Amino acid sequence: MPTAKPFEIGGHRIEAGTRQTIELPVSVLSDHTPVGLAVHVVHGKEPGPVLFVSAAIHGDEVMGVEIVRRLLRLPNLDKLKGTLLAVPVVNTFGFINHSRYLPDRRDLNRSFPGSEKGSLAARLARLFLTEIVKRSDIGIDLHSAAVHRTNLPQIRVSPSKPETVKLAEIFGAPIVLTSKIREGSLRDAAQKEGVDILLFEAGQGLRFDEYAARTGTAGILRVMHHLDMLPAEGITPPDVKPLRSTSSDWLRAPAGGLLRLFKTVGEHVEAGDVLGAVSDPFGEVEEDIVADEPGLIIGRAELPVVNEGDALFHIARTKKDGDDVESTLDSLATQLDLDPLFDEDEII
Repeated sequence: MPTAKPFEIGGHRIEAGTRQTIELPVSVLSDHTPVGLAVHVVHGKEPGPVLFVSAAIHGDEVMGVEIVRRLLRLPNLDKLKGTLLAVPVVNTFGFINHSRYLPDRRDLNRSFPGSEKGSLAARLARLFLTEIVKRSDIGIDLHSAAVHRTNLPQIRVSPSKPETVKLAEIFGAPIVLTSKIREGSLRDAAQKEGVDILLFEAGQGLRFDEYAARTGTAGILRVMHHLDMLPAEGITPPDVKPLRSTSSDWLRAPAGGLLRLFKTVGEHVEAGDVLGAVSDPFGEVEEDIVADEPGLIIGRAELPVVNEGDALFHIARTKKDGDDVESTLDSLATQLDLDPLFDEDEII
C-alpha cells in the first residue's frame, strides 16, 4: 500500500494520515487586526485526488459553513484517500459583517482570477485560486440564495466534461441545472485552470435549513466515494436520478406592493397556475403572478414587500411531468430523513 507524500500549502507540510488548519494571510484591517483564509487540510495516508470544498464566498451565505462543519466532524474522514481542502469561510470580511460583499463593495464571485496588486477582492480571489484551486483536481462550491430569497437544493454545472455532469447526478440534489458560467466567477477561473466545479445552491442567506444541510453533506460524501476517496460504509447513493434542467427563468413582480405567496420551492406548476399576488396597501389593485409554462420552482422571494420588476419565482424547465417530479423529490427527501448519518446531527 503506497503512502502519500506530504501535502504542501502556504509554506506548510502536512504529513500523510494527518490533518491541520492552515492560515493563509489575506490582509490587515485598519485597526491592525490580521485577516486570513483558513483552510483545513485532511491528508489521507494513501494517494488520491485533491478535492476542495468551499463556502461563504458570499459572506451572508452561511448554509455552506454548516455543511463544511458537519463534513469535518464525520468519522469517515479517517479512511480518506487523497486530500480534502475544506474552506468553510472564504469571504471572512462579509461573514463577520453579515454581508454578501467585501468592504470595498465588490462581489468576490465576480473578481476571479484576481490580481496580487488589485483590489481587496482581486487579491483574495488570486490567493484562493493559487493556493486552493490550482492544487485541486475538482471542487465543490457551496452557496445559498441571497437574503430574503430561498433556493431548493440544486447542483449547477457547466457541461465541459461528461464526468462532471455524472458527479452532479451522483451528488443527489433534487435537480441538476445546466447553467452558463459568469465571467469573473470562481467556476470561470477554475475551468480555465482545468478544474471543474460543482456549484451547490440551497436555502437562504443568514439562515440554516436542515434539508439543505443534509442534502449538501450527503452529496459531498457521495462524490468523495465515487472518486475513491472514501469507502462505501455509511454512504448511500440516491434512490432515484435527480431531475435535469437546461434552462430556467424568473417571474418578476408586475407591480410594487405587498406580495402574497401561494406556491413554494419544490412545487411543480403548470402554465396558467397562480403562484402569488401583488396588491397595493389599500387593497384596491391586485395583480396575479401567473406561470406562463410548466416547470419546477427552484427559487422564491421571501420578503412580502416588493417593487415592480423584483424577481419572485425561479422556475426550471424539466422533461418530466408533475407527477414524476413530485415522486422524485419525495423519494430523495425521504431517503435523507431515514439516513442514519443524521441521527444525532440536527441543527438546533
